[in-house]
Amino acid sequence: MRLSPLLCYRQYRQLNNEGGIFRFTGNIESITDGHTLWVRGDDLTIAVSLLKTNCFLLPLHQGSAFPDAPEQIRWNRVSTLTEGLKVFIGGQLKMQDNRLIFASSKELPLTVIFYSCPDTELPQTIIRAARTRNEYWNSITPVSLVTGALILVYIAASFLGRPAFRLTVITALAAIFIPILPVFPPGFLLTVFYRRITEASRESRAHWDLARFGLLQGASKNSARRYAIRAYTLEALAWALMLLGIFINLTFIFLILLLFQVISF
Repeated sequence: MRLSPLLCYRQYRQLNNEGGIFRFTGNIESITDGHTLWVRGDDLTIAVSLLKTNCFLLPLHQGSAFPDAPEQIRWNRVSTLTEGLKVFIGGQLKMQDNRLIFASSKELPLTVIFYSCPDTELPQTIIRAARTRNEYWNSITPVSLVTGALILVYIAASFLGRPAFRLTVITALAAIFIPILPVFPPGFLLTVFYRRITEASRESRAHWDLARFGLLQGASKNSARRYAIRAYTLEALAWALMLLGIFINLTFIFLILLLFQVISF
């Protein structure tokens, strides 16, 4: 969409009721019919149909090199956004109800981005925000943790009364603690290093993307390759530290459980 022509009043007049693929930036003016967004640009106000449209909200934090990831929102939530918020539209302009309007089609869904950064910084901001943090916790983490713990408890309980499978019981009990091992000593120190290195890797990946699209000031042709190599190297180092911390803590817990088993028997 970045390479599509920028729609202005003169181009709009020359279309003669014929559509095309354009991009347009402006500010929210109003919403009518519950799904028609009117966007006011420098010299043109255009209508945007939000039905079956990919809408994104780009949160920004002052002084942050990496804003939060873009949030995909439903079109009916747009009415709650502040009037005057900046909007980027990219997609097909076509005739509807005797007027030219931006609208989605099956082949080409419309992209609408709401933002508050300067227009000149929008491409860089989107690319930086798209490189989300490498987080350990997400929406399915609690379900997976509970499910895994119950399975391991069942395995341990099944072999608890059979001395020949004592090692199986110890291993199952030790494995229950694996998801929380990164936040406990002594491996916690390696987790801290992991977080810091992944942030540096994320920055390198963002610079890699910017260099590939020619948006990084002063970048040479080989800059993208250097940033890619640095990003992959840092990621490999970060995960090696994380796994090493988990291994240290798991070994520590395994030895404690084994000691209790020896004492109890």
